[in-house]
Amino acid sequence: MSIALSIGFMPLVDAAPLIAASEMGFAREEGLDLRLERAPSWSTLRDMLAFGGVEAAHMLSPVPVAMALGLGGVSVPLSAVSVLAVNGDVIGVSRALAERMRAQGFGFDFSDAVAARAALRAAAGAGLRIGVPFPFSMHAELLHYWLSEPGAPAIDIRTVPPPLMAEAIAAGEIDAFCVGEPWGSIAVETGVGELLLPGAAIWAFAPGKVLAVRSDWAAREEETLGRLMRAVWRAGRWLDRPGSRTTAAEILARREHLNLPAEVIDRALSGRLTISSRGDARRVEGFVEFHAGAASFPWRSQAAWIARRLAKRAGQDPQAATARARGVFRTDLYRRLLAGTGAEMPGASEKLEGTIEADTPAASESGRLVLRRDRFFDGRVFDLSAPG
Repeated sequence: MSIALSIGFMPLVDAAPLIAASEMGFAREEGLDLRLERAPSWSTLRDMLAFGGVEAAHMLSPVPVAMALGLGGVSVPLSAVSVLAVNGDVIGVSRALAERMRAQGFGFDFSDAVAARAALRAAAGAGLRIGVPFPFSMHAELLHYWLSEPGAPAIDIRTVPPPLMAEAIAAGEIDAFCVGEPWGSIAVETGVGELLLPGAAIWAFAPGKVLAVRSDWAAREEETLGRLMRAVWRAGRWLDRPGSRTTAAEILARREHLNLPAEVIDRALSGRLTISSRGDARRVEGFVEFHAGAASFPWRSQAAWIARRLAKRAGQDPQAATARARGVFRTDLYRRLLAGTGAEMPGASEKLEGTIEADTPAASESGRLVLRRDRFFDGRVFDLSAPG
């Protein structure tokens, strides 16, 4: 008899591993009946998980870290047991702002974060209003990292649920946005915005979403959690195969999932994005990753990077925040519960973030692990052993 599990998700391309685990039979092979519950906002989804409405959830990677730091008003301990997707975000601007940037000579190359920042600042001036899906999100962290230059005017970051981002741009409530696909492409499709950068241009291997569970549930139901993690890992591996893309786009397009045209979803899965209503297109290698380069491994150093940035803005001690965050990304559960699947197990659970310029072999149990480019746009390196 199958074990029924309720799984919360937001309608985004990076929910694909959970949706594919359900639709392609990977969960059934593990004796699970996944009941996917679509949430209207990230705050609703967080509360659904924290208060027992679902057993697991597609979750913004900073949310479990923020909760461990006592931020956001909900402090139920959550565990990030794997990364569901790396990258997958876009930064976009209103049509009016895009026209001003173009008039100043900016070419929208979709790759140079330094040039894009300068052009955005020059065209927008002070008071830039940027929509993000949630305050504790990789979207917000990327924007703070990218735009918080010494002496630069403050940015006004506003919370807008992903499906409403295009409407907020159209209504003049925000000037720009950072959002997961396909909602940036929807702003292009509806003619209200243009795409400026992929999030990967700021951090080339950012853990966008995680598979999150309540920590007490993980301890009590470890065998069931292992089944779920194995099903989701196999779904991520399937999604990584080029021949799976068309089927995946069609599944995600269904009414109960994203309820959007498959061809728009395919842009994110293929990394071939249309950035303007004129049909300008750009190709982004590794736009969203579900499997390659140990994409699903929950590096403790990634949790620490998030924690230090949250702590500094909240006035907390960065070192204490780092210590709490390292226990949120559960490399111990990942190693134990995915043993025997073929999942790449790095030789360490943390690393220097931002040092890899090109695909690089790394120590692992199999000896076959190749890590992907993880550079920050400004060339900085994050060492969690260094003082905050």
